Amino acid sequence: MTLVQMQPSSAHADLVQRTVDDAMEAAGPQVCDDMTVEVALAVMASARADHLLVCDEDRLCTGLVTSAQLTTVRDSAAYTDRTRLRDVLGDRGPFTSPMTTMAEADHAMRYRRLTALPVVDEQGSALGVLALSR
Repeated sequence: MTLVQMQPSSAHADLVQRTVDDAMEAAGPQVCDDMTVEVALAVMASARADHLLVCDEDRLCTGLVTSAQLTTVRDSAAYTDRTRLRDVLGDRGPFTSPMTTMAEADHAMRYRRLTALPVVDEQGSALGVLALSR
């Protein structure tokens, strides 16, 4: 009889053992929540970014917006040139911690159908962004 040591698949083991801190990208462009949607789209275009981290007046992260979200808002009947990012975001979040495992973050992003998730510290300051691979 020969003993065979079974190893979990490397992709699954990688997701379980790695944390968000290992995989997050730099925070990228951060803007204040009182910025208008039109200006935010211009900032996003000039930075060649797919998303912006949105912060409040205390520089705490309140969420993340994508160009697709902002374009949808701009094209809606309710849009005015005074629509601000805080009006688009609604409630704070969702966020993740740098200590969250990749498996947990992957599940949360797929469940919520998110392409990017802000990574924040205990105080709510943005540390980076976790984005799905393209």
